[in-house]
Amino acid sequence: MSHDVMDRASSRGVAEPRGGVVEDLYVSTAQAASLRRDLGSMPSIVLDHRHLCDLELLLNGGFSPLQGFMTEADYHAVVEHMRLADGTLWPMPIDLDVSEAEAAHLLVGQEVVLRDGQGTALAILSLSDVFRPDKRREAERVFGTRDAGHPGVNDVFARGPVYLGGRVRGLQAPAHHDFTDLRLDPRTLRTGFAQCGWDRIVAFQTRNPMHRAHVELTRRAMDAVGGCLLVHPVVGRTKEGDIDAHTRVRCYRALMSRYPEGMAALAVLPLAMRMAGPREALWHALIRKNYGVTHFIVGRDHAGPGKDASGRPFYDPLAAQRLLMDHADELGIGILPFPPMVYSPTRDAYVATDALRAGEVTEDVSGTQLREHLRQGTPLPPWFTYPEVDTILRERFPQPSSRGCAVFFTGLSGAGKSTIAQALMGYLLEHTGRRVSLLDGDEVRKTLSAGLGFSRSDRAANVLRIAYVAAEVVRHGGIAICAPIAPYAEDRAKARETVEAQGDFIEVHVSTSLDVCEARDTKGLYAQARAGVLKQFTGISDPYEIPERPDLTLDGDTASPAELASRIVAEMTRRGLVV
Repeated sequence: MSHDVMDRASSRGVAEPRGGVVEDLYVSTAQAASLRRDLGSMPSIVLDHRHLCDLELLLNGGFSPLQGFMTEADYHAVVEHMRLADGTLWPMPIDLDVSEAEAAHLLVGQEVVLRDGQGTALAILSLSDVFRPDKRREAERVFGTRDAGHPGVNDVFARGPVYLGGRVRGLQAPAHHDFTDLRLDPRTLRTGFAQCGWDRIVAFQTRNPMHRAHVELTRRAMDAVGGCLLVHPVVGRTKEGDIDAHTRVRCYRALMSRYPEGMAALAVLPLAMRMAGPREALWHALIRKNYGVTHFIVGRDHAGPGKDASGRPFYDPLAAQRLLMDHADELGIGILPFPPMVYSPTRDAYVATDALRAGEVTEDVSGTQLREHLRQGTPLPPWFTYPEVDTILRERFPQPSSRGCAVFFTGLSGAGKSTIAQALMGYLLEHTGRRVSLLDGDEVRKTLSAGLGFSRSDRAANVLRIAYVAAEVVRHGGIAICAPIAPYAEDRAKARETVEAQGDFIEVHVSTSLDVCEARDTKGLYAQARAGVLKQFTGISDPYEIPERPDLTLDGDTASPAELASRIVAEMTRRGLVV
Protein backbone atom coordinates (compact mmCIF):
# COMPACT_ATOMS: atom_id res chain seq x y z
CA MET A 1 0.00 0.00 0.00
CA SER A 2 1.53 3.31 -1.00
CA HIS A 3 1.82 6.04 1.60
CA ASP A 4 -0.46 8.39 -0.37
CA VAL A 5 -3.24 5.79 -0.12
CA MET A 6 -2.66 5.53 3.62
CA ASP A 7 -3.23 9.24 4.12
CA ARG A 8 -6.81 9.10 2.84
CA ALA A 9 -10.14 8.29 4.49
CA SER A 10 -11.34 8.06 8.04
CA SER A 11 -10.18 5.74 10.82
CA ARG A 12 -11.89 2.37 11.24
CA GLY A 13 -11.04 -0.64 13.38
CA VAL A 14 -8.59 -3.37 12.30
CA ALA A 15 -7.79 -6.77 13.78
CA GLU A 16 -6.24 -6.82 17.25
CA PRO A 17 -2.66 -8.18 17.25
CA ARG A 18 -1.50 -11.24 19.17
CA GLY A 19 -1.22 -10.38 22.87
CA GLY A 20 -3.23 -7.19 22.32
CA VAL A 21 -0.29 -5.05 21.27
CA VAL A 22 2.19 -4.92 18.40
CA GLU A 23 5.58 -5.33 20.03
CA ASP A 24 8.06 -2.63 19.04
CA LEU A 25 11.47 -3.68 20.32
CA TYR A 26 13.47 -0.73 18.99
CA VAL A 27 15.00 1.58 21.59
CA SER A 28 14.85 5.35 21.19
CA THR A 29 17.45 7.20 19.15
CA ALA A 30 19.04 8.54 22.34
CA GLN A 31 19.15 5.07 23.93
CA ALA A 32 20.67 3.60 20.77
CA ALA A 33 23.40 6.24 20.77
CA SER A 34 24.17 5.49 24.42
CA LEU A 35 24.26 1.73 23.87
CA ARG A 36 26.56 2.06 20.88
CA ARG A 37 29.24 3.57 23.09
CA ASP A 38 29.52 0.24 24.92
CA LEU A 39 29.41 -2.11 21.94
CA GLY A 40 33.18 -2.57 21.81
CA SER A 41 33.19 -4.38 25.15
CA MET A 42 30.41 -6.82 24.20
CA PRO A 43 30.74 -10.15 22.33
CA SER A 44 29.18 -10.21 18.86
CA ILE A 45 27.33 -12.66 16.65
CA VAL A 46 27.08 -12.20 12.88
CA LEU A 47 23.61 -13.18 11.70
CA ASP A 48 22.89 -15.18 8.57
CA HIS A 49 19.97 -14.48 6.24
CA ARG A 50 17.40 -16.49 8.22
CA HIS A 51 18.47 -14.87 11.48
CA LEU A 52 18.19 -11.42 9.91
CA CYS A 53 14.65 -12.13 8.68
CA ASP A 54 13.65 -13.41 12.13
CA LEU A 55 15.26 -10.44 13.88
CA GLU A 56 13.47 -7.93 11.66
CA LEU A 57 10.08 -9.46 12.41
CA LEU A 58 10.88 -9.65 16.12
CA LEU A 59 11.87 -5.98 16.23
CA ASN A 60 8.96 -4.60 14.19
CA GLY A 61 6.25 -6.67 15.89
CA GLY A 62 5.53 -9.12 13.10
CA PHE A 63 6.30 -11.91 15.57
CA SER A 64 4.25 -10.42 18.44
CA PRO A 65 4.00 -11.40 21.28
CA LEU A 66 7.62 -12.64 21.07
CA GLN A 67 10.16 -10.25 22.56
CA GLY A 68 13.27 -12.08 21.50
CA PHE A 69 14.74 -15.41 20.47
CA MET A 70 13.07 -18.23 22.35
CA THR A 71 14.14 -19.38 25.76
CA GLU A 72 14.56 -23.10 26.36
CA ALA A 73 11.15 -23.31 28.05
CA ASP A 74 9.37 -21.56 25.19
CA TYR A 75 11.28 -23.60 22.60
CA HIS A 76 10.27 -26.93 24.14
CA ALA A 77 6.65 -25.84 24.59
CA VAL A 78 6.44 -24.74 20.95
CA VAL A 79 8.07 -27.89 19.59
CA GLU A 80 5.82 -30.19 21.61
CA HIS A 81 2.54 -28.28 21.81
CA MET A 82 2.62 -25.34 19.36
CA ARG A 83 2.38 -22.97 22.32
CA LEU A 84 4.69 -20.75 24.30
CA ALA A 85 5.39 -21.70 27.90
CA ASP A 86 2.54 -19.40 29.03
CA GLY A 87 0.07 -21.21 26.76
CA THR A 88 -0.06 -18.65 23.94
CA LEU A 89 -0.59 -20.25 20.53
CA TRP A 90 2.64 -20.14 18.49
CA PRO A 91 3.65 -23.02 16.19
CA MET A 92 7.20 -22.23 15.03
CA PRO A 93 10.49 -22.19 16.98
CA ILE A 94 12.28 -18.87 16.60
CA ASP A 95 15.82 -19.77 17.61
CA LEU A 96 19.26 -18.22 17.31
CA ASP A 97 21.65 -21.09 16.59
CA VAL A 98 25.43 -20.81 16.91
CA SER A 99 28.43 -23.12 16.67
CA GLU A 100 30.07 -24.73 19.69
CA ALA A 101 33.03 -22.39 19.20
CA GLU A 102 30.79 -19.31 19.33
CA ALA A 103 28.86 -20.63 22.34
CA ALA A 104 32.09 -21.31 24.26
CA HIS A 105 32.71 -17.56 24.60
CA LEU A 106 29.21 -16.68 25.82
CA LEU A 107 27.78 -16.62 29.35
CA VAL A 108 24.19 -16.33 30.54
CA GLY A 109 23.61 -12.77 31.67
CA GLN A 110 25.83 -11.22 29.03
CA GLU A 111 24.75 -8.60 26.53
CA VAL A 112 25.54 -9.80 23.00
CA VAL A 113 25.65 -7.59 19.90
CA LEU A 114 23.78 -8.94 16.87
CA ARG A 115 25.37 -7.76 13.62
CA ASP A 116 24.69 -8.17 9.92
CA GLY A 117 27.24 -9.45 7.42
CA GLN A 118 28.75 -5.98 7.02
CA GLY A 119 29.34 -5.70 10.77
CA THR A 120 26.53 -3.23 11.44
CA ALA A 121 25.15 -3.52 14.97
CA LEU A 122 21.39 -4.09 14.66
CA ALA A 123 20.34 -5.23 18.13
CA ILE A 124 21.50 -6.30 21.55
CA LEU A 125 20.53 -9.72 22.93
CA SER A 126 20.20 -10.06 26.70
CA LEU A 127 21.38 -13.65 26.89
CA SER A 128 19.17 -15.66 29.25
CA ASP A 129 19.43 -19.19 27.86
CA VAL A 130 22.13 -21.34 26.24
CA PHE A 131 20.91 -24.83 25.40
CA ARG A 132 21.45 -27.77 23.06
CA PRO A 133 18.23 -28.90 21.41
CA ASP A 134 17.24 -32.38 20.36
CA LYS A 135 17.15 -31.70 16.64
CA ARG A 136 15.69 -35.08 15.76
CA ARG A 137 12.77 -34.32 18.04
CA GLU A 138 12.42 -30.82 16.59
CA ALA A 139 12.29 -32.25 13.06
CA GLU A 140 9.71 -34.89 13.99
CA ARG A 141 7.39 -32.52 15.83
CA VAL A 142 7.67 -29.36 13.74
CA PHE A 143 7.99 -30.89 10.27
CA GLY A 144 6.47 -34.32 10.87
CA THR A 145 9.54 -36.07 9.43
CA ARG A 146 13.29 -36.54 9.86
CA ASP A 147 13.75 -36.87 6.09
CA ALA A 148 16.68 -34.60 5.15
CA GLY A 149 15.06 -34.23 1.73
CA HIS A 150 12.63 -31.85 3.41
CA PRO A 151 14.23 -28.39 3.12
CA GLY A 152 13.18 -27.36 6.62
CA VAL A 153 14.54 -30.54 8.17
CA ASN A 154 17.78 -30.20 6.23
CA ASP A 155 18.10 -26.66 7.52
CA VAL A 156 17.59 -27.75 11.14
CA PHE A 157 20.31 -30.39 10.94
CA ALA A 158 22.71 -28.08 9.08
CA ARG A 159 22.47 -25.31 11.66
CA GLY A 160 24.56 -24.74 14.76
CA PRO A 161 24.13 -27.20 17.66
CA VAL A 162 23.64 -24.53 20.35
CA TYR A 163 20.59 -22.27 20.66
CA LEU A 164 20.62 -18.88 22.37
CA GLY A 165 17.56 -17.32 23.95
CA GLY A 166 16.81 -13.90 25.36
CA ARG A 167 15.15 -10.55 24.79
CA VAL A 168 16.38 -8.25 22.05
CA ARG A 169 16.57 -4.48 21.85
CA GLY A 170 16.76 -2.97 18.40
CA LEU A 171 19.34 -0.34 17.54
CA GLN A 172 18.37 -0.01 13.88
CA ALA A 173 16.45 -1.94 11.26
CA PRO A 174 18.22 -4.26 8.82
CA ALA A 175 19.10 -2.32 5.68
CA HIS A 176 17.11 -2.79 2.47
CA HIS A 177 17.65 -0.92 -0.75
CA ASP A 178 14.90 -2.46 -2.87
CA PHE A 179 11.13 -2.00 -2.79
CA THR A 180 11.49 0.37 0.13
CA ASP A 181 7.97 1.74 -0.39
CA LEU A 182 6.55 -1.78 0.04
CA ARG A 183 8.47 -2.74 3.20
CA LEU A 184 5.74 -1.68 5.60
CA ASP A 185 5.93 -2.81 9.22
CA PRO A 186 2.82 -3.88 11.17
CA ARG A 187 2.22 -0.49 12.79
CA THR A 188 2.46 1.37 9.48
CA LEU A 189 0.22 -1.07 7.67
CA ARG A 190 -2.38 -1.15 10.46
CA THR A 191 -2.46 2.64 10.54
CA GLY A 192 -2.94 2.71 6.78
CA PHE A 193 -5.84 0.26 6.97
CA ALA A 194 -7.55 2.35 9.63
CA GLN A 195 -7.07 5.59 7.72
CA CYS A 196 -8.50 4.04 4.57
CA GLY A 197 -11.49 2.67 6.44
CA TRP A 198 -10.58 -0.92 5.67
CA ASP A 199 -12.14 -3.07 8.37
CA ARG A 200 -12.46 -6.35 6.44
CA ILE A 201 -9.08 -7.24 4.98
CA VAL A 202 -8.15 -10.49 3.24
CA ALA A 203 -4.45 -11.41 3.16
CA PHE A 204 -3.00 -13.50 0.34
CA GLN A 205 0.29 -15.27 1.05
CA THR A 206 2.43 -16.15 -1.95
CA ARG A 207 5.98 -17.11 -2.89
CA ASN A 208 5.28 -17.50 -6.61
CA PRO A 209 4.31 -15.12 -9.41
CA MET A 210 0.58 -14.47 -9.62
CA HIS A 211 -1.35 -15.39 -12.73
CA ARG A 212 -5.01 -15.30 -13.80
CA ALA A 213 -6.02 -18.12 -11.43
CA HIS A 214 -4.56 -16.28 -8.44
CA VAL A 215 -6.28 -13.03 -9.34
CA GLU A 216 -9.59 -14.84 -9.75
CA LEU A 217 -9.16 -16.58 -6.40
CA THR A 218 -8.34 -13.35 -4.55
CA ARG A 219 -11.25 -11.50 -6.16
CA ARG A 220 -13.59 -14.25 -4.98
CA ALA A 221 -12.12 -13.99 -1.48
CA MET A 222 -12.77 -10.24 -1.48
CA ASP A 223 -16.35 -10.84 -2.57
CA ALA A 224 -16.82 -13.56 0.04
CA VAL A 225 -16.07 -11.21 2.93
CA GLY A 226 -17.15 -7.95 1.33
CA GLY A 227 -13.71 -6.49 1.96
CA CYS A 228 -10.35 -5.42 0.59
CA LEU A 229 -7.22 -7.35 -0.30
CA LEU A 230 -3.64 -7.30 0.96
CA VAL A 231 -1.25 -9.10 -1.38
CA HIS A 232 1.53 -9.96 1.09
CA PRO A 233 4.28 -11.99 -0.61
CA VAL A 234 7.30 -13.41 1.16
CA VAL A 235 10.57 -11.78 0.09
CA GLY A 236 12.86 -13.38 2.66
CA ARG A 237 13.80 -17.00 2.16
CA THR A 238 11.49 -19.30 0.21
CA LYS A 239 12.14 -22.67 -1.43
CA GLU A 240 15.20 -23.39 -3.55
CA GLY A 241 14.27 -23.06 -7.21
CA ASP A 242 11.54 -20.47 -6.66
CA ILE A 243 11.53 -17.48 -8.99
CA ASP A 244 13.51 -14.69 -7.35
CA ALA A 245 11.74 -12.12 -5.20
CA HIS A 246 12.62 -9.14 -7.38
CA THR A 247 10.96 -10.66 -10.44
CA ARG A 248 7.96 -11.75 -8.40
CA VAL A 249 7.39 -8.33 -6.82
CA ARG A 250 7.58 -6.68 -10.23
CA CYS A 251 4.83 -9.10 -11.34
CA TYR A 252 2.68 -8.30 -8.28
CA ARG A 253 3.04 -4.58 -8.86
CA ALA A 254 2.00 -4.96 -12.49
CA LEU A 255 -1.17 -6.82 -11.44
CA MET A 256 -2.49 -4.34 -8.88
CA SER A 257 -4.39 -2.47 -11.59
CA ARG A 258 -6.41 -5.67 -12.17
CA TYR A 259 -8.27 -5.04 -8.89
CA PRO A 260 -10.94 -2.40 -8.22
CA GLU A 261 -9.33 0.95 -7.47
CA GLY A 262 -8.71 1.57 -3.80
CA MET A 263 -9.61 -2.01 -2.84
CA ALA A 264 -6.24 -3.80 -3.00
CA ALA A 265 -2.81 -3.12 -1.56
CA LEU A 266 0.65 -4.63 -1.93
CA ALA A 267 3.27 -4.95 0.81
CA VAL A 268 6.18 -7.37 1.19
CA LEU A 269 7.01 -9.62 4.13
CA PRO A 270 10.68 -10.27 5.07
CA LEU A 271 9.96 -13.78 6.31
CA ALA A 272 12.29 -16.78 6.16
CA MET A 273 9.95 -19.65 5.34
CA ARG A 274 10.53 -23.10 6.82
CA MET A 275 8.18 -24.95 4.42
CA ALA A 276 6.57 -26.61 7.44
CA GLY A 277 3.15 -27.19 5.89
CA PRO A 278 0.28 -27.05 8.42
CA ARG A 279 2.33 -25.50 11.22
CA GLU A 280 3.68 -22.89 8.84
CA ALA A 281 0.18 -22.04 7.61
CA LEU A 282 -0.86 -21.39 11.20
CA TRP A 283 2.26 -19.27 11.69
CA HIS A 284 1.50 -17.27 8.54
CA ALA A 285 -2.00 -16.53 9.82
CA LEU A 286 -0.69 -15.33 13.19
CA ILE A 287 1.83 -13.04 11.51
CA ARG A 288 -0.81 -11.57 9.19
CA LYS A 289 -3.07 -10.88 12.16
CA ASN A 290 -0.24 -8.82 13.63
CA TYR A 291 -0.26 -6.86 10.38
CA GLY A 292 -3.95 -6.05 10.90
CA VAL A 293 -5.77 -8.37 8.50
CA THR A 294 -9.12 -9.89 9.41
CA HIS A 295 -9.15 -12.85 7.02
CA PHE A 296 -6.51 -15.17 5.61
CA ILE A 297 -6.60 -17.30 2.45
CA VAL A 298 -5.38 -20.89 2.85
CA GLY A 299 -4.93 -23.00 -0.25
CA ARG A 300 -4.19 -26.68 -0.72
CA ASP A 301 -0.79 -27.80 0.58
CA HIS A 302 -0.10 -24.35 1.99
CA ALA A 303 3.67 -23.89 2.57
CA GLY A 304 4.34 -27.50 1.62
CA PRO A 305 7.72 -28.43 0.12
CA GLY A 306 6.27 -30.90 -2.37
CA LYS A 307 7.13 -34.58 -2.47
CA ASP A 308 9.77 -36.76 -0.88
CA ALA A 309 12.26 -38.95 -2.76
CA SER A 310 9.65 -41.69 -3.18
CA GLY A 311 7.17 -39.32 -4.78
CA ARG A 312 4.85 -39.00 -1.79
CA PRO A 313 3.75 -35.53 -0.57
CA PHE A 314 5.28 -34.52 2.74
CA TYR A 315 1.84 -33.29 3.87
CA ASP A 316 -1.77 -34.11 3.19
CA PRO A 317 -2.91 -31.29 0.86
CA LEU A 318 -5.82 -30.39 3.16
CA ALA A 319 -3.93 -30.65 6.48
CA ALA A 320 -3.12 -26.94 6.65
CA GLN A 321 -6.74 -25.95 6.10
CA ARG A 322 -7.91 -28.36 8.80
CA LEU A 323 -5.36 -27.13 11.34
CA LEU A 324 -6.29 -23.49 10.83
CA MET A 325 -10.00 -24.21 11.01
CA ASP A 326 -9.40 -26.09 14.28
CA HIS A 327 -7.77 -22.95 15.74
CA ALA A 328 -9.92 -20.34 14.01
CA ASP A 329 -11.61 -19.11 17.20
CA GLU A 330 -8.32 -18.74 19.05
CA LEU A 331 -6.68 -17.08 16.05
CA GLY A 332 -9.36 -14.44 15.98
CA ILE A 333 -9.31 -13.98 12.20
CA GLY A 334 -11.41 -15.55 9.49
CA ILE A 335 -9.95 -18.50 7.62
CA LEU A 336 -10.82 -18.81 3.94
CA PRO A 337 -9.99 -22.33 2.69
CA PHE A 338 -9.98 -22.23 -1.09
CA PRO A 339 -9.63 -25.13 -3.54
CA PRO A 340 -7.36 -24.71 -6.58
CA MET A 341 -8.69 -22.76 -9.56
CA VAL A 342 -8.42 -24.41 -12.99
CA TYR A 343 -9.28 -23.18 -16.45
CA SER A 344 -12.36 -24.61 -18.17
CA PRO A 345 -12.13 -24.20 -21.97
CA THR A 346 -15.84 -24.87 -22.41
CA ARG A 347 -16.75 -22.01 -20.06
CA ASP A 348 -13.71 -19.87 -20.95
CA ALA A 349 -13.41 -19.19 -17.24
CA TYR A 350 -11.60 -20.26 -14.10
CA VAL A 351 -13.51 -22.71 -11.95
CA ALA A 352 -12.84 -24.01 -8.45
CA THR A 353 -12.04 -27.71 -8.56
CA ASP A 354 -14.93 -28.48 -6.21
CA ALA A 355 -17.36 -26.79 -8.65
CA LEU A 356 -16.43 -28.77 -11.76
CA ARG A 357 -19.11 -30.69 -13.60
CA ALA A 358 -18.80 -34.42 -14.12
CA GLY A 359 -16.38 -35.09 -16.95
CA GLU A 360 -15.54 -31.42 -17.44
CA VAL A 361 -12.19 -30.96 -19.20
CA THR A 362 -9.81 -28.50 -17.58
CA GLU A 363 -6.39 -27.06 -18.32
CA ASP A 364 -3.59 -25.89 -16.06
CA VAL A 365 0.11 -25.03 -16.17
CA SER A 366 2.16 -26.50 -13.33
CA GLY A 367 5.15 -24.76 -11.81
CA THR A 368 7.44 -27.23 -13.57
CA GLN A 369 5.72 -26.58 -16.91
CA LEU A 370 5.96 -22.82 -16.37
CA ARG A 371 9.70 -23.02 -15.75
CA GLU A 372 10.10 -25.18 -18.86
CA HIS A 373 8.18 -22.65 -20.97
CA LEU A 374 10.42 -19.88 -19.68
CA ARG A 375 13.63 -21.84 -20.20
CA GLN A 376 12.69 -22.91 -23.71
CA GLY A 377 11.21 -19.57 -24.71
CA THR A 378 7.91 -21.17 -25.75
CA PRO A 379 4.71 -19.08 -25.43
CA LEU A 380 2.49 -19.28 -22.37
CA PRO A 381 -1.22 -19.88 -23.01
CA PRO A 382 -3.11 -16.55 -22.96
CA TRP A 383 -5.69 -18.01 -20.57
CA PHE A 384 -2.91 -18.73 -18.06
CA THR A 385 -1.35 -15.33 -17.39
CA TYR A 386 -1.57 -11.63 -18.22
CA PRO A 387 0.57 -9.92 -20.89
CA GLU A 388 2.28 -7.68 -18.35
CA VAL A 389 3.33 -10.67 -16.23
CA ASP A 390 4.50 -12.59 -19.30
CA THR A 391 6.70 -9.63 -20.30
CA ILE A 392 8.36 -9.43 -16.88
CA LEU A 393 9.01 -13.17 -16.76
CA ARG A 394 10.52 -13.12 -20.26
CA GLU A 395 12.89 -10.36 -19.18
CA ARG A 396 14.05 -12.51 -16.28
CA PHE A 397 14.24 -15.69 -18.38
CA PRO A 398 15.59 -14.63 -21.80
CA GLN A 399 15.63 -16.80 -24.89
CA PRO A 400 18.02 -19.79 -24.57
CA SER A 401 20.45 -18.39 -27.15
CA SER A 402 21.20 -15.45 -24.86
CA ARG A 403 20.81 -17.24 -21.52
CA GLY A 404 23.80 -17.94 -19.30
CA CYS A 405 25.12 -21.45 -18.75
CA ALA A 406 27.74 -23.24 -16.67
CA VAL A 407 29.42 -26.37 -17.99
CA PHE A 408 30.67 -28.05 -14.83
CA PHE A 409 33.25 -30.81 -15.26
CA THR A 410 33.96 -33.34 -12.53
CA GLY A 411 36.35 -36.30 -12.50
CA LEU A 412 39.64 -37.63 -11.16
CA SER A 413 42.91 -35.80 -11.52
CA GLY A 414 44.27 -36.60 -14.97
CA ALA A 415 40.87 -37.56 -16.38
CA GLY A 416 41.13 -34.91 -19.09
CA LYS A 417 38.78 -32.27 -17.68
CA SER A 418 41.03 -29.28 -18.35
CA THR A 419 41.92 -30.39 -21.86
CA ILE A 420 38.29 -30.98 -22.86
CA ALA A 421 37.34 -27.68 -21.21
CA GLN A 422 39.93 -25.84 -23.28
CA ALA A 423 38.72 -27.57 -26.44
CA LEU A 424 35.15 -26.56 -25.61
CA MET A 425 36.19 -22.97 -24.98
CA GLY A 426 38.07 -22.85 -28.25
CA TYR A 427 35.08 -24.10 -30.20
CA LEU A 428 32.66 -21.64 -28.57
CA LEU A 429 34.94 -18.67 -29.15
CA GLU A 430 35.55 -19.68 -32.77
CA HIS A 431 31.99 -20.52 -33.77
CA THR A 432 29.68 -18.41 -31.56
CA GLY A 433 29.42 -14.90 -30.23
CA ARG A 434 28.96 -16.11 -26.64
CA ARG A 435 31.09 -14.68 -23.82
CA VAL A 436 33.06 -17.54 -22.26
CA SER A 437 35.00 -17.75 -18.97
CA LEU A 438 37.18 -20.72 -17.98
CA LEU A 439 37.52 -21.60 -14.29
CA ASP A 440 40.16 -24.33 -14.38
CA GLY A 441 40.73 -26.31 -11.19
CA ASP A 442 44.48 -25.70 -10.92
CA GLU A 443 44.25 -22.01 -11.77
CA VAL A 444 41.39 -21.47 -9.31
CA ARG A 445 43.51 -23.08 -6.57
CA LYS A 446 46.24 -20.48 -7.21
CA THR A 447 43.90 -17.48 -7.19
CA LEU A 448 40.30 -17.66 -6.05
CA SER A 449 40.96 -20.50 -3.58
CA ALA A 450 44.50 -19.61 -2.56
CA GLY A 451 45.07 -20.69 1.03
CA LEU A 452 42.60 -23.57 0.96
CA GLY A 453 43.85 -27.08 1.59
CA PHE A 454 42.30 -30.41 0.75
CA SER A 455 40.26 -31.16 3.87
CA ARG A 456 36.60 -32.01 3.38
CA SER A 457 35.53 -28.46 4.34
CA ASP A 458 38.19 -26.82 2.16
CA ARG A 459 37.19 -28.92 -0.84
CA ALA A 460 33.58 -27.81 -0.33
CA ALA A 461 34.66 -24.17 -0.04
CA ASN A 462 36.64 -24.46 -3.28
CA VAL A 463 33.68 -25.84 -5.23
CA LEU A 464 31.26 -23.29 -3.80
CA ARG A 465 33.60 -20.43 -4.67
CA ILE A 466 33.75 -21.68 -8.22
CA ALA A 467 29.96 -22.00 -8.26
CA TYR A 468 29.54 -18.46 -6.96
CA VAL A 469 31.73 -16.98 -9.70
CA ALA A 470 30.11 -19.19 -12.32
CA ALA A 471 26.65 -18.05 -11.22
CA GLU A 472 27.70 -14.42 -11.64
CA VAL A 473 28.98 -15.16 -15.15
CA VAL A 474 25.74 -16.97 -15.93
CA ARG A 475 23.61 -14.19 -14.44
CA HIS A 476 25.10 -11.79 -16.97
CA GLY A 477 24.42 -14.13 -19.88
CA GLY A 478 27.89 -15.65 -20.20
CA ILE A 479 29.10 -19.24 -20.36
CA ALA A 480 31.24 -20.42 -17.46
CA ILE A 481 33.34 -23.54 -18.05
CA CYS A 482 34.37 -25.02 -14.68
CA ALA A 483 36.89 -27.85 -14.33
CA PRO A 484 37.44 -28.82 -10.67
CA ILE A 485 37.71 -32.38 -9.36
CA ALA A 486 34.59 -31.77 -7.20
CA PRO A 487 34.66 -35.23 -5.62
CA TYR A 488 31.60 -34.93 -3.37
CA ALA A 489 28.00 -35.23 -4.56
CA GLU A 490 26.72 -32.78 -1.94
CA ASP A 491 29.04 -30.03 -3.15
CA ARG A 492 28.14 -30.65 -6.78
CA ALA A 493 24.45 -30.43 -5.90
CA LYS A 494 25.00 -27.10 -4.14
CA ALA A 495 26.93 -25.84 -7.15
CA ARG A 496 23.99 -26.81 -9.38
CA GLU A 497 21.50 -25.03 -7.12
CA THR A 498 23.65 -21.90 -7.05
CA VAL A 499 24.00 -21.71 -10.82
CA GLU A 500 20.49 -22.81 -11.76
CA ALA A 501 19.11 -19.83 -9.86
CA GLN A 502 20.63 -17.79 -12.70
CA GLY A 503 20.57 -20.04 -15.77
CA ASP A 504 21.51 -23.48 -17.11
CA PHE A 505 23.86 -26.01 -15.54
CA ILE A 506 25.39 -28.93 -17.44
CA GLU A 507 27.24 -31.43 -15.28
CA VAL A 508 29.84 -33.39 -17.26
CA HIS A 509 31.37 -36.43 -15.60
CA VAL A 510 34.72 -37.24 -17.19
CA SER A 511 34.74 -40.91 -16.25
CA THR A 512 38.29 -41.82 -17.27
CA SER A 513 39.40 -44.84 -15.22
CA LEU A 514 41.86 -44.55 -12.34
CA ASP A 515 44.38 -46.75 -14.19
CA VAL A 516 44.40 -44.43 -17.17
CA CYS A 517 44.63 -41.34 -14.97
CA GLU A 518 47.66 -42.80 -13.20
CA ALA A 519 49.32 -43.75 -16.47
CA ARG A 520 48.89 -40.19 -17.74
CA ASP A 521 50.30 -38.58 -14.58
CA THR A 522 53.35 -36.60 -15.68
CA LYS A 523 53.70 -34.84 -12.31
CA GLY A 524 54.02 -38.03 -10.28
CA LEU A 525 51.12 -37.08 -8.02
CA TYR A 526 49.55 -40.53 -7.92
CA ALA A 527 52.90 -42.13 -7.10
CA GLN A 528 53.40 -39.68 -4.23
CA ALA A 529 49.88 -40.37 -2.98
CA ARG A 530 50.38 -44.14 -3.04
CA ALA A 531 53.68 -43.69 -1.19
CA GLY A 532 51.88 -41.69 1.48
CA VAL A 533 53.85 -38.54 0.73
CA LEU A 534 50.87 -36.66 -0.72
CA LYS A 535 47.95 -36.77 1.70
CA GLN A 536 44.22 -36.37 0.97
CA PHE A 537 44.54 -37.26 -2.71
CA THR A 538 41.27 -38.00 -4.49
CA GLY A 539 40.99 -41.57 -5.72
CA ILE A 540 43.79 -42.84 -3.46
CA SER A 541 43.49 -41.59 0.10
CA ASP A 542 40.32 -39.50 -0.37
CA PRO A 543 37.05 -40.68 -1.93
CA TYR A 544 35.53 -39.74 -5.25
CA GLU A 545 31.73 -40.03 -5.29
CA ILE A 546 30.74 -40.99 -8.83
CA PRO A 547 27.85 -38.81 -10.12
CA GLU A 548 24.61 -40.75 -10.26
CA ARG A 549 22.79 -38.62 -12.85
CA PRO A 550 25.19 -36.28 -14.66
CA ASP A 551 23.93 -34.48 -17.73
CA LEU A 552 26.75 -36.04 -19.77
CA THR A 553 29.31 -38.78 -19.17
CA LEU A 554 32.52 -38.71 -21.24
CA ASP A 555 35.38 -41.20 -21.05
CA GLY A 556 38.53 -39.18 -21.65
CA ASP A 557 40.32 -42.22 -23.06
CA THR A 558 37.87 -42.98 -25.89
CA ALA A 559 38.17 -39.95 -28.17
CA SER A 560 40.10 -36.75 -28.77
CA PRO A 561 39.36 -33.66 -26.65
CA ALA A 562 37.78 -31.98 -29.69
CA GLU A 563 35.47 -34.93 -30.29
CA LEU A 564 34.46 -35.04 -26.63
CA ALA A 565 33.89 -31.28 -26.59
CA SER A 566 31.63 -31.65 -29.62
CA ARG A 567 29.30 -33.85 -27.56
CA ILE A 568 28.96 -31.04 -25.03
CA VAL A 569 28.27 -28.60 -27.85
CA ALA A 570 25.54 -30.96 -29.08
CA GLU A 571 23.90 -30.85 -25.63
CA MET A 572 24.15 -27.06 -25.55
CA THR A 573 22.62 -26.93 -29.04
CA ARG A 574 19.79 -29.21 -27.95
CA ARG A 575 19.03 -26.77 -25.14
CA GLY A 576 19.15 -23.84 -27.54
CA LEU A 577 22.13 -22.29 -25.76
CA VAL A 578 24.19 -22.16 -28.95
CA VAL A 579 22.99 -22.11 -32.54
